[in-house]
Amino acid sequence: MEFERRVVRGPRWGAFPGMTPTPCGLLVIDKPAGMTSRAVVDQVQLWFPRGVKIGHTGTLDPLATGVLVLCVGRATRLADYVQEGEKTYQSRFHLGAVSDTDDAQGVITPRQGVSPPSREQLLEVLQEFVGDIWQRPPAVSALKLQGQRAYALARQGVAPALAPRLVHIRAIRLRDYQWPYVDVEVECSRGTYIRALARDVGEKLGCGGYVETLRRLRVGPFSWEQATPLQNLREPPPLWPARLAVAHLPTLTLDQAEAQRFCRGQFLLWRWGSTADASAAPSASQMRRDSQTPGASENWGDSRTPGASQGRRDSQTPEDVEWAVLDLEGNLLGIGRRVGRSLRPWIVL
Repeated sequence: MEFERRVVRGPRWGAFPGMTPTPCGLLVIDKPAGMTSRAVVDQVQLWFPRGVKIGHTGTLDPLATGVLVLCVGRATRLADYVQEGEKTYQSRFHLGAVSDTDDAQGVITPRQGVSPPSREQLLEVLQEFVGDIWQRPPAVSALKLQGQRAYALARQGVAPALAPRLVHIRAIRLRDYQWPYVDVEVECSRGTYIRALARDVGEKLGCGGYVETLRRLRVGPFSWEQATPLQNLREPPPLWPARLAVAHLPTLTLDQAEAQRFCRGQFLLWRWGSTADASAAPSASQMRRDSQTPGASENWGDSRTPGASQGRRDSQTPEDVEWAVLDLEGNLLGIGRRVGRSLRPWIVL
């Protein structure tokens, strides 16, 4: 299924003709290295009228480049749905040393007297990290501990004790290995830190490791091919429809009268039968292009076992299922849930 992007122009009201007063949609930015995700939001904010909310859907470290999805206007209400999407990263691990930030921007300490692991040893260790794993986040991260960001505590000389978290790594593909560099492509769930993966792989190999480079290729249905380099922009590119944020949800279509009631937050009589009667929204795999690198040497590890979040979806009852609610033109009105014999507006755009 193809979607057209809606044209929204102008950094401030009246600065560019055609600026819509209530923009609502998604921007897919290719973040440059050396820039925080917050700085990207601040720059994009200048393109829109005051009062229009802008929010990113998952922090990229300053060292990292690649896909950063921004929600604009009322689409910020859908940020959690974008964040839940599976991510794909390309990264270069540097073995034989460790970093206090688990990446190349920290203080690097070489490990003395380590022997380079063989390719077979590396592949065996990478396989151990495929599937559901407990991962300890990097000490320098945006996670909060007792109301403070972990990175702020680390800068104060306090070593934050961050608890391990359950994450899911669907696949790790080894692209190249030339000691001390390991090039990988990783498909993983929300909350996975590639810096922590590099650290843990290095520890398992007995030589230490950290992230040298990192690029995010995909977030849910949004790939790097759809992303616009931030440095090339002087005004916002057309917005992607908000519907893509919930492309994985089944859909319900309302007539005009029902749409008006839904947008007012009123319950509607359920008339769509069982869950099998509703049409499904396009899946992430349908919406994204193939971002795999040609000529890869190995595809090591491909876990098709769903992670914790997917398992919760599979166990949902009809009343728990969320629906993308559309008008007759296919525009997203919001998210609904079935409550008994009614459709309850859960999120209204």
